[in-house]
Amino acid sequence: MNITKQKVDDLNAVIKVQLDQADYQEKVDKVLKDHRKNANIPGFRKGHVPMGMIKKQVGVSVMVDEINKVLSESLHKFITDEDLNLLGNPLPKLDDQEKIDWANQKDFEFNYEVGIAPEFNIDVVSKLKVDYYKIKVAEKDVDKYITDVAKRYGKMSNPDVAGADDMIFGKFEELDGTGNVKEGGINHSSVIIIEAVTDKKVQKSLVGAKANDTFDIDPKIVSVNVSDQAAAIGVDVATLSKIISKFKFTVEKINKIIPAEINQELFDKVYGPGVVSEVKEFRTMVSDELGKGLSTDADRKLKADIQDKLIEKLKLKLPDTFLKRWIKESNEKPITAEQVEEEYENYSKGLQWQLIENKLIQSNDIKVTPEEVVEHTKGLLAQQMAGMGLPGGTNDEELTETANRVLQNEEEAKNLYMMMYDMKLMDLYKSTLKLKEKEVTYEDFIKIAYDKK
Repeated sequence: MNITKQKVDDLNAVIKVQLDQADYQEKVDKVLKDHRKNANIPGFRKGHVPMGMIKKQVGVSVMVDEINKVLSESLHKFITDEDLNLLGNPLPKLDDQEKIDWANQKDFEFNYEVGIAPEFNIDVVSKLKVDYYKIKVAEKDVDKYITDVAKRYGKMSNPDVAGADDMIFGKFEELDGTGNVKEGGINHSSVIIIEAVTDKKVQKSLVGAKANDTFDIDPKIVSVNVSDQAAAIGVDVATLSKIISKFKFTVEKINKIIPAEINQELFDKVYGPGVVSEVKEFRTMVSDELGKGLSTDADRKLKADIQDKLIEKLKLKLPDTFLKRWIKESNEKPITAEQVEEEYENYSKGLQWQLIENKLIQSNDIKVTPEEVVEHTKGLLAQQMAGMGLPGGTNDEELTETANRVLQNEEEAKNLYMMMYDMKLMDLYKSTLKLKEKEVTYEDFIKIAYDKK
C-alpha cells in the first residue's frame, strides 16, 4: 500500500491510495471461508459448497466491502499521522470510481479530495474594540416581571369575549391566491397572544373576538420573535421565510389568566417557604434576579458582536467548492445544489466561527476538566431545585450522584462542556479585549439588539 498527499492549493489536496492485492486478499479470503461454512445451497452439504461457487455468488461484493474497510482505516491513520487539519471528510473523486473494474482488477488506485482548514493568526483579538452594555433594571421592569409572575401562578378562565390582555386559541388555515382555504395547505392549531401582535390594527381587531369568529392573518405579525411566528403555524423558521400566504384564523376559545395576588402565598411559590415576607423584599429579590438575567443578555450580545467583528477582520478563506459538495453528499436527507447555495453563507460563517473559537481555546490553553463539569452541573441542579421549592442544595452527595447521572447522557454532557467553554471564553474576552462599557435601559438594549440583527 502506498498513500500520498498531493497539494492542489492552500485549501485543497488530493490523497492518493494505491492498493495491491496483498493489502486486502487475506481479509477477503477469511470472509469467503466464513460464507462457505454457513452457505445453504441445494445439492451441497452445509460447509461443502465449492469455493468457486461462493466466489461467483459473493466474491465481488465481499472484495468491495473489505477494500472499503481497508481504505477507511488507512485514510484515518494517514490523516492522524500527518496531522492534517481537514474540514469535512475525504470525498472520492467521482470520475475515478467509474473507471474501476471490480470483477477483473487486482490492484487499485483511489483518489480522495480533501478540504484543508485555513492557517491564520489570532493576535487580532487583543486589538478588538467592542461595546459592552450594562443594562439598568428600572422600576417598570420590576413591575412587568412581577405582573408576569403573578400571571404565571394565576388561574385560567375562558370568557366569551377576548380582552386586550387575553390569549386566543384557534386554527390557522393557509389561503390560496383567491382568499379560499388552500387544498393540502398548512393547517395548524395554536394560540395568539393579543398583546404580542405587532400589527396594531390587527391587534385592535382581535379585541372583542368570540368563538367561531374568523380573521385573515399573516403569521409574521403574531409576534416580534421569528420562532414564535413559525410555531404559530407549525413550521420551522426556514420554511416560514418562504411562505407568502395569508391564513384564515378561526377562534375556538378565549383564554384569560387571572393573576395571583401579590401576597405571602405567591412569595412562597416563587422563592420557597419563608424566604421572602414582604413586598419590598420581594421587589428587591426580583430586581437582583432581573439583573442577573440582563447580565446574561449583555454577555450574549457581546459574544455575537465579537463573533461578527472577528469573522469580518480575519476574512478566513474556505475550500468552498469542496465544502458545498461535502454538504450535499453527507446530508441525511436529499438536498439540491440550489439549497446548498442558499444556505452556504450561513454555514460558512458558522464554520469560520468554529475555527476561530477552537484557535482561541488552543492558543490560550483553555481546558475544561470533568471535575469542573460535575461541579457546574451540581450548581445548575441546585438552582433548579430551589426554583421548585425543593431543598436540593443541602445534600452534596445526592447532588453529585444526580450530576453524574445527567452526564451519562452524551448529548447533555456535550452541552454542559460547551457551556463551560463558553463561560471561560467569556472570561477571556472580558480580560483581554478593549471593552467600552455603555449603560442603557432594557428598552434601549432591545432596540440595539434588534437593530443589529
